[in-house]
Amino acid sequence: MTMRNYHAARWDEPLIHAMGAPGRRGQLFPAADAAGLVPAGLARQTPPALPELAEPDVLRHYIRLSQETMGMIGISLFGTCTMKYNPRAGERAAAAVNAIHPAQPPATMQGLLACVHGLDMILRGLSGMDRFTFQAAGGADAAWTQAIITRAFHAARGEGNSRDQIITSLQSHPCNPATAATAGYEVITLPLGDNGYPTLDALRAAVSSRTAALMINNPDDMGVYNPEIAEWVRTVKAAGGLAFYDHANFNGVMTRIRARDLGFDACMFMLHKTFGVSKGGGGPAVGAYGCTAELAPFLPGPIVDRDGDAFTLLDPEHAAGKVREYMGNLHQVVKAYAWARAMGAEGLRAAADISVILNNYMEKRLLRIRGVSRSHPDQPGWRLEMTRYSLQQLFEDTGVSAVDVQNRMADFGIDAFWLSHEPWIVPQPFTPEAGEMWPREDIDYWIDALAHVVEEAYRDPDFVRAAPYNQVVRKLSSADLDDPARWATTWAAWQRKHPAG
Repeated sequence: MTMRNYHAARWDEPLIHAMGAPGRRGQLFPAADAAGLVPAGLARQTPPALPELAEPDVLRHYIRLSQETMGMIGISLFGTCTMKYNPRAGERAAAAVNAIHPAQPPATMQGLLACVHGLDMILRGLSGMDRFTFQAAGGADAAWTQAIITRAFHAARGEGNSRDQIITSLQSHPCNPATAATAGYEVITLPLGDNGYPTLDALRAAVSSRTAALMINNPDDMGVYNPEIAEWVRTVKAAGGLAFYDHANFNGVMTRIRARDLGFDACMFMLHKTFGVSKGGGGPAVGAYGCTAELAPFLPGPIVDRDGDAFTLLDPEHAAGKVREYMGNLHQVVKAYAWARAMGAEGLRAAADISVILNNYMEKRLLRIRGVSRSHPDQPGWRLEMTRYSLQQLFEDTGVSAVDVQNRMADFGIDAFWLSHEPWIVPQPFTPEAGEMWPREDIDYWIDALAHVVEEAYRDPDFVRAAPYNQVVRKLSSADLDDPARWATTWAAWQRKHPAG
C-alpha cells in the first residue's frame, strides 16, 4: 500500500496568555457591586493574571490547537485503552444532565435516575452481579472501591486485621496492586508462567488465612486468557478471600463470559473504554463497580434503587466510605446507557467477535514483518482483543527502539501505539488493539505503515531515530520532562520560573 502524503497542521500558536491586549472582551457584563460579598481576608489584593481577548480570537486559538492534535483523526489502535468512536447521540443525551444539580431531590430528576438504573441493570446482565455503583472515576477508583469494601467486609467478620494480603499477578493492571498497597495491604504479585499466566501451584502457595482478596484482570494485555480462572477463584474463596475481576479488557469477551458465573464476588467495567464513552481529553472516566448481594451493603452511597414506578436514592447500611462526590460522572453514565441500548445484546456480541477477528487478522500480517515477534510465542491458541508484540529483534539489529517506531509512524497520520505498563516484561513492546470500529482498510494501512518504518530502520536507522518529520513539532528531548526546574504545568508556574526581564 502507498503511504499517504500526510502532514500535520502547524500554526506556531502562542500560549493564550501571550495573546490579546488590555480591555478586550468577548462579552460585556454590567458592573457588580461585590462589596461585602467576599470576606476581606479572602478577597484578592490584585486582579488574576487572565488573558484579555475577543471571542473570535479565543475561538480561532482553540480551533488551531485542535487541528494540531491528531486525536481520533488518525488511526488509533491504542492497546488496553479500547479507543472507540463516541456517538453523537450519546453526547446529545448527556447534554440534558447539564440542567440538573446533583443535590436536587430525587423526585425532580427521575429521568436521569432511570438512565442510571437502566445501565445498572444492563451491567448486571453482563456480569451476573446484584448491584452497581458509578461513583468510581476510572479503573483505579474502582480498584480502590474493591480495596475498601474488602476491608469493611472482613472487619464485619472480625478478620479486618488478620486478612492483610491481596494477591495479584505481574500482568494485572497496575491500579490493582497500587490501590491495594495504598489501602494498607501487603501485595503478593505472582510471576507469569510459560503459558503467559501464573501457575495454579504459585497461587496455592500464596493463599493463606491472611488472604483478603484476589484482584486480577483476564484476559491480560497480551491477549492471553487464563483458562484456569474458575479454579483460581475457588482456591481463593476456599481460603476465605474475596475475588475481584478487573474487566478493563472486557471488549473481546462481552456476552461470552460473566464474572459471577466464574465465581467472582465483584467486578468493574470501564465505561470510557468498553461502552463507547469518551476518554482522555473528552472524559472524564467511570469505573462501574458491581458486586454480589453479600457485598452490596458495603457499597459507597448513594446508589439508585427502584420503588415501583419511581426511582430513589439510598445509602447502603454499612457503606465503606465515599469514593467521590455524589453519584460520580453521570454524564458518562448516560452516554454509556445510550450506547448499550443502541447496540443491544446482539450488537455487543458482534462487537466482541469483530474485535477478536480483527486482532487475529492483524497478528497474521504483523508476524510476517521482519524484526517483529509475539509475547510468549509458545503459548498455544488465539489471542483475544489485543496482542503484545516485541520489536526487540529490530532494536538489536538496528538500534531503533519501539519509541522511535512510534514517532516515525506518526508521520503517516497514525496515533502512537501503546507500549506496555511498566516494568516491561516484554522487551521493546507494542500493543495494538483494533476493537470493533476500525475498517479493514485502516487496519491494513496501520500494518503497512509499520512495515514501511521497519524497512526504513533496516536501511537507514538514523533517519527513523530522528523522526517525526511531518508533525507539529520535531523530536523532543526527554531530558526536560524529568527536570522540575524546567517544566511548568500552569501559567503562574511558568512566570515564576521565567520572570520577565
